[in-house]
Amino acid sequence: MLSPSFPQRAPWGTASKLRAWQQEALEQYFEADQRDFLVAATPGAGKTTFALTLAVELMRIGEVNRIIVVAPTEHLKTQWADAAARVHIRLDPRFRNSDWAPARHYHGAVVTYAQVAAKSSVHRHLTEDAKTLVVLDEVHHGGDALSWGDAIRDAYGPAKRRLLLSGTPFRSDTAPIPFVEYHPDESGARVSRTDYNYGYGRALADGVVRPVLFHMYAGKMRWRTTTGDELETHLGQDNTKDVTSQAWRTALDPEGEWMPAVLSAADRRLTEIRHHVPDAGGLVLATDQTVARAYAKILHSITGQQPTIVLSDDATASERIEKFSANDSRWMVAVRMVSEGVDVPRLAVGVYATSSSTPLFFAQAIGRFVRARRRGEAASVFLPQVPVLMGLANEMDKQRDHALDRQSKEEDGLDDSLLESANREEETSDALTQEFSYQALSSVAHFDRVVFEGQEFGQLAEPGTPEEEEFIGFPGLLEPEHVHELLMQRQSRQSRLREAREASTGPTETTTLPPPLHRTLKEQRQLLNSLVGLYARQRGEPHGAVHAELRRICGGPAVAQATVTQLQSRIEVLRKRVRS
Repeated sequence: MLSPSFPQRAPWGTASKLRAWQQEALEQYFEADQRDFLVAATPGAGKTTFALTLAVELMRIGEVNRIIVVAPTEHLKTQWADAAARVHIRLDPRFRNSDWAPARHYHGAVVTYAQVAAKSSVHRHLTEDAKTLVVLDEVHHGGDALSWGDAIRDAYGPAKRRLLLSGTPFRSDTAPIPFVEYHPDESGARVSRTDYNYGYGRALADGVVRPVLFHMYAGKMRWRTTTGDELETHLGQDNTKDVTSQAWRTALDPEGEWMPAVLSAADRRLTEIRHHVPDAGGLVLATDQTVARAYAKILHSITGQQPTIVLSDDATASERIEKFSANDSRWMVAVRMVSEGVDVPRLAVGVYATSSSTPLFFAQAIGRFVRARRRGEAASVFLPQVPVLMGLANEMDKQRDHALDRQSKEEDGLDDSLLESANREEETSDALTQEFSYQALSSVAHFDRVVFEGQEFGQLAEPGTPEEEEFIGFPGLLEPEHVHELLMQRQSRQSRLREAREASTGPTETTTLPPPLHRTLKEQRQLLNSLVGLYARQRGEPHGAVHAELRRICGGPAVAQATVTQLQSRIEVLRKRVRS
């Protein structure tokens, strides 16, 4: 009986013995004996080791004599070639479309999806020229563009065997993924079929990946809109999607107080982890290059160390990632560059300071922090308290399949359109609307809660207080089965600390914390009912008729189920009518 994981993590792609899931997947592969085989395994589980072990076995029995690996990025080509060399497979990571065939001393090559799409005929010749195993790493990238999918099918249609790998076997659109089978589900929609699945929940139970704790931060945001209006709201409270996107954008502004407070909290968490894991590192995922550099300046002022900055258009980006992976410096700031498959096992703290909100990108980003090296390592990721990210954090271990037959955009807020719109300057010929542009005015951060395995712990606390420190200062080494118990203990201690502090400071203490949502709802309902009563007397109408008219005008459910935003909308309508 194999252990679910080996005691110490071997170098990338070189495991001397297999994890239980890898052995199980190998057995299923040979039992299925099919041309295409899709393996969906959580990031950090060891897909590379599995693929290379399978390649060695297929070459040993004479089933194939050429290996082609297709990777998402140039950086991963070198990683694959290095890993393959450790199991005595020689792959050329510098193969170019002008070469037509790898040198005789290579067993094959590593290429990118973009490279195949540029000239599929070269890669078709490469595939037809030998008995070829094609490993499609993060195969969902094959659907990034219609031309890419066509090129990949053309290039690798003749392959003897195709192994499809993915840590996230779904897409945010309905583009079909090459060589993936789709079958109708209960509703008749076509969804992808995975031949072997090893999800985060099972991997966590096996000790193969780290537990990930999500530290959610809310706060008060104030900004000026393109029409010149100044708006203020609490990030994390009930708002419309448009207001949430603008508040989110305001939070990520490096000129405000929110980002420095969150980065400072994340750095304190990193310090705590480094007491137990001396080389632990942190990663800030930024939206663009300008804010990435600004975040790096903030981190420099906090830590006294210059963070590593990784930008997608920097020719030295791959070298910077490799250097950071090998040293023990504290922080790296990146713009999308550190994505799926990039292996920096020492990453233990993350700050999700990007506007990307699709499930695919979120899963890829969090995958950078789950790679375990030994039992007990835990990871912390700091997130803005917005509904879409809250939902994704709560569904960390949810298995997703790729659906082809969605009729319309799901009303789940899982697309980036609102935030992209918020980040884009409005273009119009109307000089009046050009008088103003969006401007972040102020932002204040509050610790909100910790999310772990779909459960929430803690309550609102101001940065730097003992109540916040309860969820930053816990040990850097945590067994998964002990995390829940520790969080429950910290939640109780946080409540006791708050009660003691409030008792000692008395009623004159001021706070920037927003009132609890249940109190806000109660106040808004009382105000609405008062206005309805006043308006009903003026018009001589029943209260119920006024409520029904407000629902027709403003939308939403009955008062008891309405959100704060929906109640405020009805209040504004009535205020205007009462004045008139």
